[in-house]
Amino acid sequence: MGKNIVVVGVSLICVVACVVAVTVGVTKLGHSDSSKDKGGGGNQIASSTKAVQSICQPTRYREACESTLASSAGNTSDPRELVKTAFKVAKEEITKALEKSGTIKAAKEDPRAAEGLEICKEVIEYAVNDLERTVESVGSFSMDNLDGFLEDLKIWTGGAVTYQEVCFDAFENSTSDAGQKMRQLFNVSRELTSNALTIIGEVKSILSYLNIPGLDIGNITSNTAPQRRLLANKPWLAGELPPWVNDPRRRVMDIPLGQIKPNAIVAQDGSGQYKTIADAIMAIPPKNVDPFIIHIKAGIYREYVFVDKKMMNVILVGDGPTKTIITGDKNFAAGVQTFKTATVAAIGDGFMARDIGFENTAGAAGHQAVAMRVVSDFAIFYNCHFNGYQDTLYAVRGRQFYRDCTITGTIDYIFGDAQAVFQKCTMLVRKPLDNQRNMVTAQGRTEQNGPGVFVLQGCTISGTPDYMPVKTTNPSYLGRPWKEYSRTIVMTSMITDVIAPEGWTPWMGNFALDTLFYAEYQNKGPGADLAKRVKWAGIKTLSGAQADGFTPGKLFINGEKWIPQSGVPYVGGSFSA
Repeated sequence: MGKNIVVVGVSLICVVACVVAVTVGVTKLGHSDSSKDKGGGGNQIASSTKAVQSICQPTRYREACESTLASSAGNTSDPRELVKTAFKVAKEEITKALEKSGTIKAAKEDPRAAEGLEICKEVIEYAVNDLERTVESVGSFSMDNLDGFLEDLKIWTGGAVTYQEVCFDAFENSTSDAGQKMRQLFNVSRELTSNALTIIGEVKSILSYLNIPGLDIGNITSNTAPQRRLLANKPWLAGELPPWVNDPRRRVMDIPLGQIKPNAIVAQDGSGQYKTIADAIMAIPPKNVDPFIIHIKAGIYREYVFVDKKMMNVILVGDGPTKTIITGDKNFAAGVQTFKTATVAAIGDGFMARDIGFENTAGAAGHQAVAMRVVSDFAIFYNCHFNGYQDTLYAVRGRQFYRDCTITGTIDYIFGDAQAVFQKCTMLVRKPLDNQRNMVTAQGRTEQNGPGVFVLQGCTISGTPDYMPVKTTNPSYLGRPWKEYSRTIVMTSMITDVIAPEGWTPWMGNFALDTLFYAEYQNKGPGADLAKRVKWAGIKTLSGAQADGFTPGKLFINGEKWIPQSGVPYVGGSFSA
């Protein structure tokens, strides 16, 4: 295989991952004369079977990788045209599968399946949206920020995988075959996004193999932000920070409430512009890119709040987490799918909240009942309370940072596949139903190369007063593996005796015990004793350097550039429990 490689694929994100090698190869080595290229000599870029096999070799679904990459090569040798063609084909394929999903008929006697179809339509559209922003990134790649570029690709690719899992999960407990049919429709795209995650992880190896003169892979960092023009009202390009990150109006986390200048004020007593949060949300201008700050005055707001995908940079500010409370009681036991039970759903990127309580009051008998669902990338929460029982906080995907927050619940009460750091937060176990056990986390990473991880750093894990008398008969654990590659790290935290000596508990049988990634590092307290911990293959012992890799300054490639700008208290590295 020659040094110049073009890898073309039907999977949109797969090609994005490989465009690094393509673009750099073209830029550094140049286009050869067309008269010389006719015979295949000179610097002509070869789209060969060997190249496809090489790129697909480490992937999980190699056959799907090779067949789709080889079939979409076409006759052109222009790498940008090849990439654009592959993007177009991939997007059409995903859209076609989404359209076909509308032909699936859920049984009238199975309303859960009908709602599952609606959830699938919603989340797959989110996936398409993320794929579209990768199209905007084509041709704008800069080697100055390779790490940031790859991080964005992983977040967006991982999100596409997660969205499909959310779709499939929506059919759990359904009596119809709609869920099985949905899996069949998205089987190929599911395999290709899995392969894409692997390929993204191999990009640096590919560049090293190319041996491009003057390119030092070891010195490529994210220290130099690329300077590219952003189109108005367009998502930011891969490798660069959102344009609103450094807007001084976003710095609301560390200033007194009286100094904040909100765009809208909500007050039940009529002293604001709106009496409901939903009305204030509706006032956000279309395609808004500026910070939109909503001050929600003290009160109990019994409503359901939805911050749409298009509503970026929305900031909710309350009067205190026990004074400003948004509450609902939708729950699975009442016939609502878990995804749709959320009292508040934050979808648009850049969502922030401070001094607010989010709750679901369905109680333990309601089973799955979400207080807060966070899909937003670059989301920040400060001094917020998330109160519920089962499935309290659904951290779905994206980069999320929680500081000085309190989360209460029973079963899997922090769950999802986000890349989330909980810094100096308090996790409180509540009293469950009889014969139930409690799990603080249920992380849902489905791919070994996926970015999803829960990091509890400097937190306190304890129980509410009503739980303490039953902590022996209703034991609690740090977590259990919701999906095959579940990943959770608890570091420098205080773990009280509410956590059972085993530490972690299985999901079902031996599922994921060898593939999960669970670690504890320098924790304190009676519940932190490792002597009787479970001995699964997936339990890891971290060195100091490895633990440091999960601190927010390292986990988030550009964490230092988007978290402190909000004013939220922030420690980028390690600190003692």
